[in-house]
Amino acid sequence: MDWNTESLSPGQLKIADYIQKNAQAVLFSTEQEIADALDLSIASVSRFWRSVGFKNIKEFKARLREQLDVTPAAKMKNIMDKADASPLPQQFLATSIRQLEETMSHYSAESFEAAVTALISAKRIYVYGPGPSAGLAELMRYRLGRFGLSIHRLERGGSELFEDLLHLAKGDLVVLFGFVRLLPEAKVITQHAKESGYRTLLITDRLVSDFADQSDITLFASRGEAWEFHSMIAPTFMVENLIVAVGMRNQEEHLLKLNELNQLRKKYAHELPR
Repeated sequence: MDWNTESLSPGQLKIADYIQKNAQAVLFSTEQEIADALDLSIASVSRFWRSVGFKNIKEFKARLREQLDVTPAAKMKNIMDKADASPLPQQFLATSIRQLEETMSHYSAESFEAAVTALISAKRIYVYGPGPSAGLAELMRYRLGRFGLSIHRLERGGSELFEDLLHLAKGDLVVLFGFVRLLPEAKVITQHAKESGYRTLLITDRLVSDFADQSDITLFASRGEAWEFHSMIAPTFMVENLIVAVGMRNQEEHLLKLNELNQLRKKYAHELPR
């Protein structure tokens, strides 16, 4: 970093020196952890960022991240290093709670209700969840399908996606998972939706992005900062809330479907045991 050392106090010089020597570690550190490492107050660390031209630690980390190559290996090493300092379950628990709290702090009841209404009223529901989102897509397909909703996964990528887009029409809904960035296939889906009249619901971990306004409905679910190990706990939390909320609409009809499922299990238990 290009520090203007002449304008820094002794304590600020200490922080700058620490950052210079531990840049990768700072990316994964909280202000409290930096303060503890230097035996300074957290207030001193908080004031430091403005003294070097940044609003806060988040803005500083964004600049630092641009200068460093934050790879999947680096993110995994960070969680491993923290596990060496304290038991792993506690580390994940603390991170998960923080991400759930951030998700709820940006929760929009209006957007959530719009998403539930869109799911219930859709003629057909399609879910596009590539890579690590595949589990979320399957969870939606499995649970919402029990209510009798017509729900299918879009699993083909590349030019083969056109084979599926051919059948999407007005009255349909496509649920998209766009974490960090929107994949080319998802961009094509949102663009095609404007031409064909079907709606899109985006679940994303980006509060500010160049694609958040491309969908009809957007729900936020935190996965942590871009340089952290990305957990699916908050997105799963959001998906499961959608499933329960859909079940609560037309409750009698949906419970009837679940009872029919139970009767089928009993009837054919000897043929297909659980």
